[in-house]
Amino acid sequence: LALGVREVWGLSSLPEITRREHGKPYFPGYEGLHFNLSHSGELALCALDSAPVGVDIQIVKEWRPGLPERVCSGAELAWLEGQPDHWSAFTLLWTLKEARCKYTGAGLTLPPRTIAVPLLEPGETGMLDGLYFRVYGDADWRAAVCALEEPPEEPTWSSVRSS
Repeated sequence: LALGVREVWGLSSLPEITRREHGKPYFPGYEGLHFNLSHSGELALCALDSAPVGVDIQIVKEWRPGLPERVCSGAELAWLEGQPDHWSAFTLLWTLKEARCKYTGAGLTLPPRTIAVPLLEPGETGMLDGLYFRVYGDADWRAAVCALEEPPEEPTWSSVRSS
């Protein structure tokens, strides 16, 4: 985040961060600068925007067997059944749902199966309810962005090691 605010917004230091009611972080002194963060394992994703934005990144893994039935709508379950790699597809759906929740700032306050997202493949962009969604990924991970404006086709990659 510190690297992003310096490179994208030209700020010399990371502004003070606080949290909204449901935990979404923000810069109280810079209401026009929005960001969102996610991490999974050694991967991290940071989005910077001039409007609210939500992101999620997840390492592809086998989740608990009954989880898809608890968090997916009927249409999403049907889509999952047609996918060649069930857990990669589920991970993608989960990142889309998380990104939407983080965009709104409400977090997972609604039952996950009621959180509507477009059914996309990595590299695709879609719209739903006036919001743009884009998904990224490779064999080992999936990521999603939810925003008011179309997210970039390719993220800007940086390698940052924590000490």
